[in-house]
Amino acid sequence: MKKIIVTGCNGQLGRAVNEFYKGAPDIDFVNTDVGELDITSIDRVMELVREVKPYAIINCAAHTNVDGCETDYDNAFRINAVGPRNLSIAARETGAKLMHISTDYVFDGKNRENPYVETDKPDPCSAYGSTKLAGERFVRDFADRYFILRTAWLYGDGKNFVKTMLRLSETNEKIRVVNDQVGSPTSAAELAKAIGALLFTENYGLFHATCEGSCSWADFTKEIFRLAGKSTRVEEISTEEYGAPAPRPAYSILENRMFKLTTDFMFADWHDAIAAYLGGM
Repeated sequence: MKKIIVTGCNGQLGRAVNEFYKGAPDIDFVNTDVGELDITSIDRVMELVREVKPYAIINCAAHTNVDGCETDYDNAFRINAVGPRNLSIAARETGAKLMHISTDYVFDGKNRENPYVETDKPDPCSAYGSTKLAGERFVRDFADRYFILRTAWLYGDGKNFVKTMLRLSETNEKIRVVNDQVGSPTSAAELAKAIGALLFTENYGLFHATCEGSCSWADFTKEIFRLAGKSTRVEEISTEEYGAPAPRPAYSILENRMFKLTTDFMFADWHDAIAAYLGGM
């Protein structure tokens, strides 16, 4: 029986990972969220990991409020950087594998026309992106056996962009959505499958991990409304017009090059993934 610690188990990805492995006879999940494990405390992390002696740790915990990170930088750094560092130190001591989730926001998306690959140099433009990049670097510095998966525009069981758009469509004939940020909407269910394709292998390192294809937030919203049978119109606006506190990369399409070169796993196209997600709601 392989014990696996999941941090952030109540988030979208934590739930998707549990769903993916549900019924697996040889896996025993130790699910934790902030109430059970404060990953920013090295003492608490070491205590739990020494007690459980896990085969692997899947770190789904993160401070993902992009705008909030700008005004709450120290707390964002503790969760997004110090937390992964602590998990890495504990994983190394106990021989556990570490599966860490990062983001497309480690890139600034400026003057870019081709998808980012794993060897491209990160250059974040926000506090969220910089704290997540610091987390990646701590994992590389302190963990022996690790997987870092950069994903993007994640949605699943929980609060997300898809549900927000559907909720707004109930009371609005028109919704304003940004059209000059381009990326790859990614289903948490697909990301959980990707984790499954790596976790029991020795294929360590950095992987880009998003659904295939790309679109703008406005195009994504139009597809959500089309599939859901909503008549709400999408008014396309610029990032400047939207006026969010934190900067976002205009272009953050990731190429899953290492998955394609080193595994047989292939992410679903984003159109198919959102259709499956809405069909299951």
